[in-house]
Amino acid sequence: FAQRLPRLRRRILRAAFVALDTEFTGLLSTSLQNNKPSLFDSPAERYAKARQSVQRFTLVQLGLAIFTKENSNKYVVHSYNFFLFPSTLGVRDVEFTLSASSIQFLSHYGFDYNKFLKDGIPYMNEVQEKILKQHLLAGTWKVCSTSNADRDVLKKAIDEVTSWIAAAKEEDTMILQDLKGCHILEVQLVLRQALENVWTEPLEDKKVMVKKVSPEHRQLLENSSYDHCQKKLILLSARGFTNLFQILVKAKKPLVGHNMFMDLMHLHDKFYRPLPESYEEFKRNIHNLFPVIIDTKTVTKYVQKKCLFPRASGLLEAYAVLCSSNVNPKGPPCPVIALASGCSRYAEEKFPHEAGYDAFLCGSVLLMSAHLLLCRSTDDAVETDPSFSQYLAVLAEHVNKVNFIRGGVSSINFSGEDAPSRHPPALVVHVRGWPGLTETQIYEEFKAHCRFDVRRLSKNQFILLSNNYKHVRLVLRDYRHHPHLQVSVYRHWRHSPSVNCLLQISGIVALWSLLAFALGGARSC
Repeated sequence: FAQRLPRLRRRILRAAFVALDTEFTGLLSTSLQNNKPSLFDSPAERYAKARQSVQRFTLVQLGLAIFTKENSNKYVVHSYNFFLFPSTLGVRDVEFTLSASSIQFLSHYGFDYNKFLKDGIPYMNEVQEKILKQHLLAGTWKVCSTSNADRDVLKKAIDEVTSWIAAAKEEDTMILQDLKGCHILEVQLVLRQALENVWTEPLEDKKVMVKKVSPEHRQLLENSSYDHCQKKLILLSARGFTNLFQILVKAKKPLVGHNMFMDLMHLHDKFYRPLPESYEEFKRNIHNLFPVIIDTKTVTKYVQKKCLFPRASGLLEAYAVLCSSNVNPKGPPCPVIALASGCSRYAEEKFPHEAGYDAFLCGSVLLMSAHLLLCRSTDDAVETDPSFSQYLAVLAEHVNKVNFIRGGVSSINFSGEDAPSRHPPALVVHVRGWPGLTETQIYEEFKAHCRFDVRRLSKNQFILLSNNYKHVRLVLRDYRHHPHLQVSVYRHWRHSPSVNCLLQISGIVALWSLLAFALGGARSC
């Protein structure tokens, strides 16, 4: 990863845009109370729920697809999969939770958990980095290697070196082999700390070279710029993938994803700073990091309505529909999307829920959707080689609007106010002759007919919310003559407990005023 970082940086700086996808150890924690998403959720309420889950789970893989426009109407894609694992170099061990269903889901799609656990690239956020810097300067760093396997690896390496060095001459060398990523640095640091007459250098293929040197020679080597164990290089190694995240932030390229609310929360929490309590602060931070965000879920929902093409529930379906020849029969062809040589397998086979593949799909769906909208937006002929800025212009109303799944708004606007969602009217259920009903029982009652979210309004009343107009009409029809459940459209002035309370108080005040007026008039007579 460290060796390829300069090349990644050059490709990102040349890119038209970058598409991203992530995979996690879990989505929503079931161990937290009232954490289930609901149509009643405001964006701030949903953020608070999701924040708790993001803090418990971690990233296992991040996919990055770098789309570079060539001279002709062609985009070349370099797509990458980064297996990630929290940095173990520090003073506090990182803990995270696994969701059984998420692990099973990724396993079904062939996810390599050994690669995640053994070879995952480290990362840390700014707070963790600051703590590590302080301990590096104070010399109180440590590696969080607590397993017996880690201790055995270190002991074996130290035993080999101490046995060898007794008979070795100055400038003699030996090679330690089969060391995984975190051990390569740790073995060097431990050996240098214990023995003043050794020098170490990392080699390729998980090896470390150990050399016997004089203390004077070692001091010269420590002061050289080639020392791989310098504090700044230790920090660079521990920062790992965060180095690439910072390149993305500085490049300010448009960032594309699909249903990317949770992706953005994990990016903030794992590579930038722990998620703030304030939803508005989170929005400001993300907008400062990535000023141009495009969610292909938001875009495809609009394209389906505007261009009347078949409904696609997932990313792969949307890609297949947009690739079909009958979606855009008129106008110039879509831009050619060519995978670079190292990513050609994505052109030959489908790899759903592999982060690099999904990132490639995201970027492709964006280009095809934008091209379709550009062709439909004007009666004039569209030039055969539209620029990416023209695509951005036609997508302007969707920029920085991230899809919000089942909630009080349709999308989160990272550069302005969130617009309220257009839901079907809420229903109110009045219970008669069926005491002690709970929200769960009401949910179970209506579940057979349709999907509603339920919230108690008063002792004998419940509100139902759905995002499907047909379901609302069915329930109003089927429960018209129900003996115990009276269902009607919710009217705030009629059903709200606070409004009813206010009306009752106003009625009492009016009655007393009238009575006082009547009594006062009687005395004057």
